[in-house]
Amino acid sequence: MIRKTIEKIYKRISRSSYYALDSFQGASGMHDKLYRSARGARILIYHGVTENDPNLFNSLFISRNRFEQQLRLFKKYFHTVSLDDYYLQRFDPDKFNICLSFDDGFANNHRHVLPLLEHYRIPAVFFITAIRQENLDILWNDFLTLATAEGPQELMLDGQRYIKHGRVYRHAHSGRSLPDMLRDSGAGSKRIMMQALQHYSGFREREQLQDYWLQLTPGQIREMAASPWVTIGSHGYFHNDLARTGQEDLTKELVDSKTFLETIIQKPVKALAFPYGSYSPPVITAALQAGYEQLLAAAFNNEQDNDEPAMRERMGINPYISAHNQMTAIIKGHYHD
Repeated sequence: MIRKTIEKIYKRISRSSYYALDSFQGASGMHDKLYRSARGARILIYHGVTENDPNLFNSLFISRNRFEQQLRLFKKYFHTVSLDDYYLQRFDPDKFNICLSFDDGFANNHRHVLPLLEHYRIPAVFFITAIRQENLDILWNDFLTLATAEGPQELMLDGQRYIKHGRVYRHAHSGRSLPDMLRDSGAGSKRIMMQALQHYSGFREREQLQDYWLQLTPGQIREMAASPWVTIGSHGYFHNDLARTGQEDLTKELVDSKTFLETIIQKPVKALAFPYGSYSPPVITAALQAGYEQLLAAAFNNEQDNDEPAMRERMGINPYISAHNQMTAIIKGHYHD
């Protein structure tokens, strides 16, 4: 036990030291040669961008200031391409090529990201759900995260008892987290949860928190799609885990989300990013049958997925490290362990 604790402390110190040195080397110009000599291509995953406190509720968010720092470095050293150009491999052979992607369809993408993309003339693809079609303005998992903070210590949901541990509700007997259990279910169970916790949605009354949860409106989606720097893709219908979804519901998720977005932007939607990066062979087959031509995962489940022409891996950005740390990680294809 003591040995494991010491190893964890050593590992944490080692990681912090690595990032501090790497950041200094980048800021002082010592990585200029590394950045300019790098070759390759990678798709990056972003989610939300906020003005302040990006990780207040969501560990995947990044601050607007940090995002702009990254864009400046991308513009200076990398070649940024659209998703279509990435698939067609329209790369600059003398630079490292990247494609920016944003998941979950947050309204902060319209507020903070779009103006920066247009200013720096950098393309990006935005993967959006059809949650607005259901008269909802928040994803079920974001609602659960925010409502849990205000929710009671114990929660009865659909006849089951859950106990709050920190920021997460867990089943009183199995210990399984409520978010994970709901990923096994369809929209109905998620709506029951949202109804049960509706009295704990005080976050809606605080305008300064909107960046953390509010979804894009159809009008904002349309406005973004009109930009020459934006591509719109699907992120499923209800932000369900597609690999845990039955065949009938899976087909509906894929087709209805595509139809919803195409009706708004009046353009074909041919790209799909799997929610949570979760997929399976049946999901790939169903997506191709639904008319998607570009399928975006995080890390592939197996090497065979490289043989599917529609599939591409992506690398999630790390909001806890500096812009120069992110540059090094993008080039290497991994973070310092």
